[in-house]
Amino acid sequence: MENQLMSDEIIMNQIYYLRSQKGMLDKDLAVLYQVTTGNLNKAVARNLKRFPEDFMFRLTDEEFKNLLFQNGIASWGGTRLAPNAFTEQKVAMLSGIFSSERAINDLPF
Repeated sequence: MENQLMSDEIIMNQIYYLRSQKGMLDKDLAVLYQVTTGNLNKAVARNLKRFPEDFMFRLTDEEFKNLLFQNGIASWGGTRLAPNAFTEQKVAMLSGIFSSERAINDLPF
């Protein structure tokens, strides 16, 4: 039970307010769904009709810099490009395109 609470706490710390909406970054979702960030973004690209721009978007350079500033360091590593962000509604849709046990059973919101 304690591991689950810790996991929930970690996930809650990865939810950001982006463009006045709750959302998560592609790298954090990839870890949650136990896939690589590259595979997550490839799967989204193959299913792009499910992810319209108002639910999934690439952060602008300014948004990305602001997020880095808020966090102090780049917690997602040496990312050179601004990450994709997924709003609350689309995070649920991601579980439909992955077959990992985590993707099938757990949603962060």
